[in-house]
Amino acid sequence: MLDPLSLAIAGALFAAAPPPSIPVKEHRLANGLTLLLSEDHRLPVVAVEVRYLVGSGHERAGRTGFAHLFEHLMFQGSEHHDREYFAPFEPIGADVNGTTSQDRTNYYEQVPSNFLGLALWMESDRMGGLLPVLTQAKLDNQRDVVKNERRQRYENTPYGGFSLRASAELFPPGHPYHHTPIGSHEDLGAAALDDVSGFFRQYYVPSNAVVTLVGDFDPAVARAEVERYFGGLPAGKRAPSPAAPLPRRTDSRHVTETDDVKLPRVHLAWVTPALFSQGDAELDLLASLLTEGKTSRLYQPLVFEQRVASDVAAYQASMKLGSYFVVQATAAPGKSVDELARALTAALGTSLATPPTDAEFGRALNRYRKDFFERAESVLDRTTTLSTYWHVAGTADWFAQDLARYTSATPARVHEQARAWIRPEAAVRIDIVPETARPTKEAP
Repeated sequence: MLDPLSLAIAGALFAAAPPPSIPVKEHRLANGLTLLLSEDHRLPVVAVEVRYLVGSGHERAGRTGFAHLFEHLMFQGSEHHDREYFAPFEPIGADVNGTTSQDRTNYYEQVPSNFLGLALWMESDRMGGLLPVLTQAKLDNQRDVVKNERRQRYENTPYGGFSLRASAELFPPGHPYHHTPIGSHEDLGAAALDDVSGFFRQYYVPSNAVVTLVGDFDPAVARAEVERYFGGLPAGKRAPSPAAPLPRRTDSRHVTETDDVKLPRVHLAWVTPALFSQGDAELDLLASLLTEGKTSRLYQPLVFEQRVASDVAAYQASMKLGSYFVVQATAAPGKSVDELARALTAALGTSLATPPTDAEFGRALNRYRKDFFERAESVLDRTTTLSTYWHVAGTADWFAQDLARYTSATPARVHEQARAWIRPEAAVRIDIVPETARPTKEAP
């Protein structure tokens, strides 16, 4: 841990540094495809991300899980490469994968720079040529894979059911975030080939996509290559973005889930400001203040002094339409869920009663700066960062503004946002207890 003098010196050095930037150029193809280019010749690699502006928040009731299902189907072959997607990339040591969130689906490759054309051809072929080779057998196979993933990550993983319950409790029925990207077994099982094909036609088109390149490439050559591979694809239409007001609770809610765990865990959760909006950065810093380090405001009293908890964590889960803030603690052996909940609530109340000290705030800010610049060092992480800026902030050239959300924060503003949003009387409390434990009666 830094002493006060070292902390002050580090802060002064950061403050004196010139505002950082990531060079990025934006282009728009005639068919509506957005292209973001960011040169970096320090290493002979290039990262490619294709972001489709569709996530689980775009799905309708009874058809959940489709965006994530396509994350899998897109690796099962396309018109001119009707076999496993990873095969051409394995001999060149590429990093290839995809992810799905409430707001978007992305696919990415990091390849040696002389293989940029391969990555672009592969991505364009599945954008324009997935449906001709999408069969019932592929759908059935990947539907089973996704169902099994739900079992492994959520249903059969200790405490894994929290995120499923949290979405349903924090966001009301009809809200785009009421369900998670994994979808339900029932909806996945009911999905017909025509349903899935219609979803693809609506969302996986150039007008609804962003291609981002970061790394060692010539911009003119790269732009020509993107035009060559993607420019002839039918434009489609930009899908409308989901919209919903930020739900605010005025009362508390308490639910209990049983799981195959040995120790109870208590979660306290609140809906909070959306990604990049006022309060989002301050709550990010608050999470660090509360639980990062053995002297943090929740770790020290709960784990170190009272020994009522074996671990404690906090985080701000930031999303486009609204976020949620979680404080969670796992009971120490021999401690009950109610003992833990009382101690956690009391320690949180004490933590929120006073603003962070300058030393506490400085540590939290420097942790964030370190993580921020480490992400910026990776060309692959930068593709997602730039496309997220474009998608949410409206411009890819937003690196300095993003950092400034944190560096311009103050202890007083963190305290103000914490008191405004993290209100114990309006918390959703979700307990996960051993299957042999008696569930606590739910509050109305």
